[in-house]
Amino acid sequence: MTQTEIRGNMLHPKGTLYLAATPIGNLEDMTFRAVRILQEAPLIAAEDTRHTRKLLARYDIHTRLTSYHEHNKLEKGPRLVDFLVEGHDLVCVSDAGLPGIADPGGHLAELAIAAGVQVSPLPGANAALSALICSGIDARRFTFIGFLPRTAAKSRELLAEIAVRQETLIFYEAPHHLKNTLKALIAAFGASRSAVAARELTKRYEEFRRGTLSDILAHYSEEEPRGEFVLIVAGAEESAVKENALTETPKELVTYFMEEGRTKKEALRETAKRLNMSRRDVYQILLEE
Repeated sequence: MTQTEIRGNMLHPKGTLYLAATPIGNLEDMTFRAVRILQEAPLIAAEDTRHTRKLLARYDIHTRLTSYHEHNKLEKGPRLVDFLVEGHDLVCVSDAGLPGIADPGGHLAELAIAAGVQVSPLPGANAALSALICSGIDARRFTFIGFLPRTAAKSRELLAEIAVRQETLIFYEAPHHLKNTLKALIAAFGASRSAVAARELTKRYEEFRRGTLSDILAHYSEEEPRGEFVLIVAGAEESAVKENALTETPKELVTYFMEEGRTKKEALRETAKRLNMSRRDVYQILLEE
């Protein structure tokens, strides 16, 4: 690096990308630091600018907004990184909770890191962890799954992969998909798996519905689901994991996946993933049988 380049970097250091948590319902759930930095930053990248304006108005924040969401991230992300590289700070916010959790904030963070830009969190509200700590289900080990794939085949594939996980599982779901998702979870995990459906967190009609997956489905089959949901599902019992390992042979699994309409190659790959084996070993077992 030349002396001119060194002096240039000192005069124009790169900005900082702040990933700021926003309320998941109650607008009072903002930190003092987040409010201050939102006021001081020259630009805020928001998932939905109309939604974010309500939050900014609540705290008398007049910072300029620009849209950054799933549909424009590939085009807008590099431009925002250029803005940071030029020496300007930028705050990224999602509609609710932490950017990067089930939204495109993570993509912007990756681009910024690759460009040598500092990425810093402004911690705060998060729906998944808020539901988990109030669920009454083991919070020591958990996996965040988020929204299930919308195609039935990919959803079944994912659920089959995680059915024997022993840690607590966390899902997000919209009200109009809730019943179908509960049916899919029951098909993969069994009707008696313990679960909690948390909805409208921090809002006036906050609710935690506890029981088995079948209990929760029965309730929302009679009462129309309203609000955004977090589903906390208990992990598989150790006995179920052992039973699954004993009963699911490579031959049985390959046959099952092929009956679902997959090619032999796809069935071998999914069987290997399910049994934590290599495809070569699965194929060898099938040859020997």
